[in-house]
Amino acid sequence: MRLGILGTGKIVQEFLPMVKTIPSIELAGLLSTPRSVERAHDLQQQYQIATVYTEYATLLAGKNVICEKPFTLVAEQLAELKDLALSRDLVLIEAITNQYLENYQAIRRDLPDLGKLKIIECNYSQYSSRYDQFKAGTVLPAFDPKLGGGALMDLNIYNIHFVVGLLGAPTHVQYLANVERNIDTSGILVLSYPDIKVVCIGAKDCTSPVRSTIQGTNGSIVLNGPTNTVESFTKIAHDGTATDYAGNQAAHRMHAEFVAFERIVAEHDMATVKQQLAHSETVMAVVDQAVASAGLKLG
Repeated sequence: MRLGILGTGKIVQEFLPMVKTIPSIELAGLLSTPRSVERAHDLQQQYQIATVYTEYATLLAGKNVICEKPFTLVAEQLAELKDLALSRDLVLIEAITNQYLENYQAIRRDLPDLGKLKIIECNYSQYSSRYDQFKAGTVLPAFDPKLGGGALMDLNIYNIHFVVGLLGAPTHVQYLANVERNIDTSGILVLSYPDIKVVCIGAKDCTSPVRSTIQGTNGSIVLNGPTNTVESFTKIAHDGTATDYAGNQAAHRMHAEFVAFERIVAEHDMATVKQQLAHSETVMAVVDQAVASAGLKLG
């Protein structure tokens, strides 16, 4: 797969050394804003990237697209992109780490062992250094509603993907948000299913031990760490027997998804693309309902 990368920021600088470990991915291009061209050329030399671009149209026309989370700000935008991509028989897929990790697949496999599911709680709370700047009056992208900032879209989005990937679409959504200057700095998302209740917590203005639990009539699963890395989990039976799992094959959270994306593009696996798009559409429908219930406005 020949890969063009948009941007030169922190996540790209973290991504580049990881993607170089996948031999079948060729770094064909790097898109930079005019003010970051010098950094782009430094990265080009360091990671042997073929070309640096400064114009979107030159790099993007007619290409398959891997889109970082959140896919879009609203579900309507995703529907438009989906129609555009599929009408041209192009790959459009969301880079959402947890869906491709081996530990997440193991959790999906082991859910029946828990009996009838009752309660799921996901907590991804991580105090943001940018929150201090936000309180001081400087609004950076992480807290800018026009750019899809806030706790729901930055952190809780991973919890939504985690839950929707296990249970599908909820029947009811309510987002109880702590809102400062029109952005949610933290919040509790409640998802209702016919027989299961789910609480997803995301916070950028406070922190706590980060973990998630899945409770059923025959036992529970405790996810150690955030829902974007799914680093390990413990399955606990009613008798107290505990079994630990740590099956991710690579240390970096993005490795598994990009191995999958390389295969999808190489094989032009549009069946998987459509399956993953359907998942992303369900997630964005949840986001739309959450934003509306909290009285927020993104974009």
